[in-house]
Amino acid sequence: MSDLEQILKRQRVLADFGEFTLSSDDIDAVLTEACRLVGEALGTGRAKILEIQNDGQCLFVRAGIGWAAGVVGHLRLPMNEYSSETFAISESKPLFIRDIREEPRFGVPPFMKEAGVIALANVPIRLPGGKAYGLLQVDATEPRDFGPQDTEFLRTYASILGPVIDRLQTVRTLRFTEERFRLVVENARDYAIFTTDAQDRITDWYAGAEDVYGWSAEEATGQPAAIIFTPEDLMVGQDATEIGTALRDGSAPNVRWHLRKDGTRVFIEGVTTTLRSGDGTLRGFLKIGQDVTERREADEALRESEARFRQFGEASSDLLWIRNAGTLQFEYVSPAFEAIYGRSRESVVTGDTLARWADLIHPEDREGTLAALRQVQGGMRVTHEFRIVRASDGEMRWIETSDFPLLDDEGRVHRIAGIAKDMTDQKAGAARLTVLVDELQHRSRNLLGVVAAVASRTLDAGGSATETFETRLKALSRAQGLLSRFGSDTVEVGALVRAELAAHTDADPPKVVVSGPDVHLTARQVQNFALALHELTTNAVKYGALKGVDGELAVDWTVQRDPKARRWLCLTWTESGVAVPPETVTRRGYGRELIENALSYALQARTTYELGRDGVRCRIELPLA
Repeated sequence: MSDLEQILKRQRVLADFGEFTLSSDDIDAVLTEACRLVGEALGTGRAKILEIQNDGQCLFVRAGIGWAAGVVGHLRLPMNEYSSETFAISESKPLFIRDIREEPRFGVPPFMKEAGVIALANVPIRLPGGKAYGLLQVDATEPRDFGPQDTEFLRTYASILGPVIDRLQTVRTLRFTEERFRLVVENARDYAIFTTDAQDRITDWYAGAEDVYGWSAEEATGQPAAIIFTPEDLMVGQDATEIGTALRDGSAPNVRWHLRKDGTRVFIEGVTTTLRSGDGTLRGFLKIGQDVTERREADEALRESEARFRQFGEASSDLLWIRNAGTLQFEYVSPAFEAIYGRSRESVVTGDTLARWADLIHPEDREGTLAALRQVQGGMRVTHEFRIVRASDGEMRWIETSDFPLLDDEGRVHRIAGIAKDMTDQKAGAARLTVLVDELQHRSRNLLGVVAAVASRTLDAGGSATETFETRLKALSRAQGLLSRFGSDTVEVGALVRAELAAHTDADPPKVVVSGPDVHLTARQVQNFALALHELTTNAVKYGALKGVDGELAVDWTVQRDPKARRWLCLTWTESGVAVPPETVTRRGYGRELIENALSYALQARTTYELGRDGVRCRIELPLA
């Protein structure tokens, strides 16, 4: 073949290759055709393209013709310094080997020797910008001298391959990216994804948008994006505001209620993003939004439930609390905490809240209370009582709490909660009731005994027994009336004295003077003390200071403490201005026996009783509860 014919043939190869690349975007098909054409142009019938892979560690046989199965698309050659392929790439120039049997510099891969390769042409392929892509390798099965025309043709061919490969890789990457985007938007059914043009008219309406908004792609395309806005948002120009924000900032939040085709509403959490070309020209907008209607409705229901719970907790006089099940730290404490514990809520909901709360518990009850919490932590329901020392006044209070676990969806204890109430007043009331019942029983027995003693003594004394007995019973009645009026378990001493005197005399000061502090006697003391006052009063009316106009009576009392700091009532009854016959000074009647003996026995009292020539002087000292 003449040189002219060879040149024309190779020009046709280049032209055919150019036409083929214009008609195909398949990089593997284009590279295979490139190998076929170059093998035909050089008359070898065998060629391949090697691609650098693994960061320059190997060469992959990407395409080729004339090779057995298992080579093209499968074989990788290591890039080592002793290979002709590596040398050509590193030197960035073609390398020709006339006969590999006479070439001592480079090793030849075994598969090429087995295929009968004798001569080689290695021509580097570079992408735009100079980055090495790999090699165009032409193989011959007999020795061959690659002349200047071969060299220039191969260089030209390789220089064409570089931009073609770069274009095809870009197309492949773009196509792969588009395919991934398509798969994403078609499978993201919970996301409404669509695009609009510069006038915000819908251009692309993907499957997720159809599912969320209800319009089909045919119905939505060409429509203004405002079709999904609610009437109230359109009235205030929310659609235009959103686009304006996206133009200014590059994107705009889209978190609001939107309208579906059927008129129902859907809540969207999304964003509108501006799309611009490389020169900054506005191309349109990408709008992505997630349908969170169910979640929002659930959140609103939860917020309403929490609000109702907090209203209940804020209004309840009982203490409501919630703890983390793992750490036992408070997560919620209702306002009743402050009234019950005497400390602000803020003081126990920050820091180590468990330790701060435990510090308020009575030391004797602390370990048991914490043990009860651990039982609830393990899934039990526990009701127990414990004492606290109220921080505001140091008063000890009784707390009853019902604690229970709160489980998550998997049945595990997630939180623990409880309802606590201050039981101090109830416990005191119950104790008081018990005491009153016991006191009533004891008082009834004592009263019967006193009545029996009064009756016996009165009848033994002779005289007007009925009148005397009635007056003594009335004295007991007055004492019982005062017990009822003063709360059924104590009576004030001054009220008892004044009531007894008022029953027998209308005398005013200075004839009768009553003075002393506010002192209360218990029910056990009142009955016998009232009888003693009755005896003193009736004697004063019959024989003493209250009989005539000259006598005077002074009743006064104080509260004193003995060496052991115990409180004692010290009452003094003093009569004066009375002419007492000498023969009566040594007389001992029931009243005197009651004062000197009964009070001492029943009330552990200390008494003195003196009947002098001018009247009675009596002192009664008894311990106070």
